Amino acid sequence: MTTRSIRHEHEKNQNNFAIFVTGFSTRLLVVVAIHVTFLALIVMIDGLNYSAKVSLFAFLSAMTLWIATKVPAGYVAISLIVFIILMKAADPELLYHSFGEKVIWLMLGAFIIGEAVKESGLADRFGQSMMNRAKDKHFVIRSLTYVLCLSAFFIPSTSGRAALSMPIVKQLGSYFSTKEREVLAILAPVIILMSTSASLIGAGSHLIGVGFLETTTDESISFVQWLIWGVPFAAVASFFTMYITKMLLWPKEQSTQRTTFNKDFIRTKQSMSKIEKKTMGIIIALIISWMTESFHEYDIAFVTMIGAILFMLPKYGVIGWKQGVKSVSWNLILFVAAATALGKVLVDSGVVKWIEKELIGALHLFTDASEFLIIVLIVLVTVTSHLYITSHTTRAIVFIPSLLLFGQMIDANPVAVVFISLIGINYCVTFPVSSKALLLFYEEDDSRYKARNLLKISLVLMPLYMLAIIMFYFTYWKWTGLSI
Repeated sequence: MTTRSIRHEHEKNQNNFAIFVTGFSTRLLVVVAIHVTFLALIVMIDGLNYSAKVSLFAFLSAMTLWIATKVPAGYVAISLIVFIILMKAADPELLYHSFGEKVIWLMLGAFIIGEAVKESGLADRFGQSMMNRAKDKHFVIRSLTYVLCLSAFFIPSTSGRAALSMPIVKQLGSYFSTKEREVLAILAPVIILMSTSASLIGAGSHLIGVGFLETTTDESISFVQWLIWGVPFAAVASFFTMYITKMLLWPKEQSTQRTTFNKDFIRTKQSMSKIEKKTMGIIIALIISWMTESFHEYDIAFVTMIGAILFMLPKYGVIGWKQGVKSVSWNLILFVAAATALGKVLVDSGVVKWIEKELIGALHLFTDASEFLIIVLIVLVTVTSHLYITSHTTRAIVFIPSLLLFGQMIDANPVAVVFISLIGINYCVTFPVSSKALLLFYEEDDSRYKARNLLKISLVLMPLYMLAIIMFYFTYWKWTGLSI
């Protein structure tokens, strides 16, 4: 190499380093500026005590760092929990008890079940079956959307549906490029969330909301009536979500050509093996147990762990104990434990109660509003609620009684208020921490997505979702008897 070429290479490296430093410094300054702004605004809030202010700042800080930086999400979450404790805004039990949350055990069981389904060959069989019919990769995406939407009628939990879909998505991912796998990893949980509105058993919040309705007004929403109102909306929401996700995230080099498969990988159809039949039997038993939770009263996380234990049963199971434990993404478990604690501390410190109080005060201003404005207000409040209350169930507990009270103030139909509110609350696609289904796929080793891509999708989906609710209310829902 000549002296001139060496000098040229040195200058090139210096320029690259300068660009990196400049980009890093700019991003750091923006992140610091955002934190200073949050701090200034929170300090000025009179209705929050010290613990609540520290908790709110930590929560907003976590959201910023997850989206704007490449710092590992689990590190951010745990560090901010430690920050809250160091600031004497919570006891150390906040960190310790975070590993006792149901979602942690649900995820442990889900990873083990996923490994068993993969090891048995069922995931490969399902993937092969889909690929054998596939004309191109877009056909696979549409087929996956159909399957995930249909699962809302059988599995009464978004996290349960995500747990079962994970091994299938991983298997399908083997036929896709790395960037395409990222799209699958984000599409699967988002479609699961969007299709939740199809069924009364699609989410626990539906049952909570209807319970409040029955207790307060002696009225209710039947399973069939929910299907009539919910299925068309969920279908529309799911499919515009699929197309928007592909439009925004699908690799550009693939967007202008019809991507086909090499059919050499297709295998001939074979009968199910003994281990596949055993796995299928346990999966069917799990689904039945999830559907009948109200009868046996064991929650989905506990049932999932029973399934995991059965799959690891010595001699009679599908996988061994060591293989099951190794299949767990402990990086993700640590992140979810800390992120869940960040959401929980907002409730315990009084931030959520303060938001509820402020909301009721604001709603009083709209007692004489028009029907259109009332619908827009309910939609705006419920759809954006996931930004500050991460738990789906907590959102229902906080907002449904408040909105029912608002409905009584304006003499509105309580059934319409509750149904529209629950449909709005179902939207939670902005941050990974907003839903357990999103958390299951976030930073998972084989199928992961970036938080900034989730935000990118939500910036388009959220207004469209709001618009869809408003349009459905003034057309189809009104035609079928749902009216404020």
